[in-house]
Amino acid sequence: MKISANQLLSQLDKSLLPCYLVTGDEPLLVQESLDAIRAAARRKGFGTRELYFQTTGFDWAELSSAGGNLSLFAERQLVELRLPTGKPGVKGSAAIADFVARADDDILFIVSTPKLDRNGAKAKWVRAIDEHGGVVQVWPVNARDLPGWIAARMKTAKLVPDRDAVRLIADRVEGNLLAAQQEIEKLRLLHGEGQISAADVNASVADSSRFDVYKLVDAAVEGQAGRAIRILNGVRTEGVEPVIVMWALTRELRTLAELADCVAAGTDLSAAMRSVYVWQNRQSIVRACVGRHRAVDFYRLLKTLRDADAAAKGQKRADPWQLATRILLELASTGRAAA
Repeated sequence: MKISANQLLSQLDKSLLPCYLVTGDEPLLVQESLDAIRAAARRKGFGTRELYFQTTGFDWAELSSAGGNLSLFAERQLVELRLPTGKPGVKGSAAIADFVARADDDILFIVSTPKLDRNGAKAKWVRAIDEHGGVVQVWPVNARDLPGWIAARMKTAKLVPDRDAVRLIADRVEGNLLAAQQEIEKLRLLHGEGQISAADVNASVADSSRFDVYKLVDAAVEGQAGRAIRILNGVRTEGVEPVIVMWALTRELRTLAELADCVAAGTDLSAAMRSVYVWQNRQSIVRACVGRHRAVDFYRLLKTLRDADAAAKGQKRADPWQLATRILLELASTGRAAA
């Protein structure tokens, strides 16, 4: 069955399905969905957890044997599989479908993936989970709905923001829900429960001297190679995980590639930027970046980013920071220099 992220908690209150697929490109909402399922599992007596992470050469026989050592008095077991590409291949698809078909009351199976494309959503293993359990599709919050999302989160945190405070946070995070949640938590720590003004948000932002990944991305998009590298070094020094940097760059490059495709197809760039919710205050630098690159440049950088992300997650022997440096320099350069 299909379950929206907003409906997941109410569904879990009613019953715990034998298996779940959580898929989407918004890290915070995906993580919260997974946490909700795990919490419901603990309440139902699933006391142990086995985690599998698909990497190159992953042995699908390991998944097939998962949960096979449960004894008569063993705790119920949660088996979790992470598919970083969303493409388990022929063997993997068969192994997942078989595991779903064999699931019983003592095993709960959870699979998590990035957003699946149209073909991926029709795969045999996805259909098996849809038939026996729940498919949770996590959608990003668009620019129009972001202020409302932030206001609702602040209300949950027992904060009462004015309209300008909400708008200021939305402008700062520019669609990154994880960053928005961090800002809300920081405001609660600094000011406690109650009223929050735009001045409070400004002060909170001013107190944060760390470089952030959004300034990093903007510097590269704007063509400021030196500044981008200085910010990258600052981010690294501050202890920011490289996967966060890769996430921000991937998000930006996907948007840039989509815009370049629109321009190549004859669509007006201003209309294209509105369609993908590029913020007004960023449209000039995005326009300049699209103008100095070709779509093929952005897709080539996305391919490098996949390697960098795999390196950041320990799936590939490479230095993710070195790869990030290369990507930033190429993005900041002209298309001819990048080629």
